[in-house]
Amino acid sequence: MLYRQVKLLHSTEKIKLYSSGNQELLVMSIKTQSADDCLIGVISDTHGLLRPEVIKIFENTDLIIHAGDIGKHEVLETLRAVSPVYAVRGNMDVGGWARNLPETQVVEIEKFFIYVLHNTDELDIDPAAAGFNAVIYGHTHLASIERKSNVLFLNPGTAGPFRAPITVALLHLRGNFLDAELVELNL
Repeated sequence: MLYRQVKLLHSTEKIKLYSSGNQELLVMSIKTQSADDCLIGVISDTHGLLRPEVIKIFENTDLIIHAGDIGKHEVLETLRAVSPVYAVRGNMDVGGWARNLPETQVVEIEKFFIYVLHNTDELDIDPAAAGFNAVIYGHTHLASIERKSNVLFLNPGTAGPFRAPITVALLHLRGNFLDAELVELNL
């Protein structure tokens, strides 16, 4: 597990700005000794409910990405006890605790660039032209993995209090390749 090898950078080293057309993108960097075997837990649409089964699935991850509709700050606090967390605000994330969450976020892990937002209907860049390897999103509650123009689009589905299949995803960074798998919780 690379978790102990992950170093969250602080100060000005942490933030890079990239231009995409007329938009500047904030990039948070994570440096690892190697991206040869990095595991990222991906979750969305918890709507205030973080199931213990999710913690078990994510216990060996190097990083967790939450694609919005978190529901309450305790969800993020619990996830942060497992691994570092990057999260974006979903349309249902309201109140003081959610105010500081970004609507979009770019996560850089070694040579991989991941664009995170809640709703792909609000995607206002061309991820392939901007050099992204993956787009992570939520909102629909429908788990999905697909490639478009060599960009991985990943929706982990919903892990919240719904009757839909309860799913999360694991994103694997191996050498020069990134792939994902969906994990359905059998409740």
